[in-house]
Amino acid sequence: MKTSLSGKWLLVAGAYALVMGAAWAQGSPGKPITFVVPFTAGSGTDIVARLVAETMQRNMGQTIVVENRPGAGGSIASAQVARAEADGHTVLIPSSSHAVNPAVYPNLPYDTLRDFVGVTALAALPNVMLTAPGKGYKTVADVVAAAKAKPGQLNYASAGIGSATHLNAEKFRLQAGIEATHVPYRGTPEALADVMGERVDWFFSPLSSALPLIREGKVVPLAVSTATRHAALPNVPTTVEAGVPGSDFVFWVGMVVSAKTPPAQIERLHAEASKALADPAVVERLGRQGAVAYPLSTADFNQFIRTEMDAAARIARAANLKPQ
Repeated sequence: MKTSLSGKWLLVAGAYALVMGAAWAQGSPGKPITFVVPFTAGSGTDIVARLVAETMQRNMGQTIVVENRPGAGGSIASAQVARAEADGHTVLIPSSSHAVNPAVYPNLPYDTLRDFVGVTALAALPNVMLTAPGKGYKTVADVVAAAKAKPGQLNYASAGIGSATHLNAEKFRLQAGIEATHVPYRGTPEALADVMGERVDWFFSPLSSALPLIREGKVVPLAVSTATRHAALPNVPTTVEAGVPGSDFVFWVGMVVSAKTPPAQIERLHAEASKALADPAVVERLGRQGAVAYPLSTADFNQFIRTEMDAAARIARAANLKPQ
């Protein structure tokens, strides 16, 4: 039986649809993926994003572009991703600030729980409390004593209001019982520059960004923020060991997409990110930056975000954090 021209067209169209459907299921390999990083290049979040992107790009055979969109504690980047086409090709790589911003910014142009879904955590890393050699602080106790002797006169940096570095500093300040002045910066590199320039007294920097400067003697590490010491700085105490109970804090970096993203795309991103984080070379390179691979299931990561939001809200209320 002969097939009509219209029948042939239907067969061709059907075959094309099958091919395109398969390509879509594989993540539209021809379309680049954009990792939107809410902080400046060289920040802890940016370093983790680029390490993971490099390996995922190689494994997937698909271009991944890292785009830095700093500002407002990461909420500018988050708003961009919330508005983007929800096809799995625009991915937010936030830090802990993703859970902090709802408690700090009352008029966010998105709802963190409604508009986003977490794909996986990527890495956990300590912050390290830094000061300049010329400031003369040798220990955390020195900083606390100086702050108590001159309430409100000492100042501390952050990578922006609502950033993880900001929340870490506020938790430390509250637990230490001191008053000091917050100086927000555009990102970690800018804050580090003013630490070295002795324009601020201290800064809780992501260890990944601080390690080269510590090794060069340009900054002094007073304590790490995690509950245990870090192998990269074995002689540096934790803030708890240094005399400030309850001040421990973990800086995390994750992968988040629009809640409207098709489940197949979320699963693909999760699988590829998990594969990258299991790569020994990635684990080793993260370790050199003071970070630890921290893959979680999608369900566990979303529950983790909710828990982090509750904790951030308590600190924000206690510290009366508000946009400036």
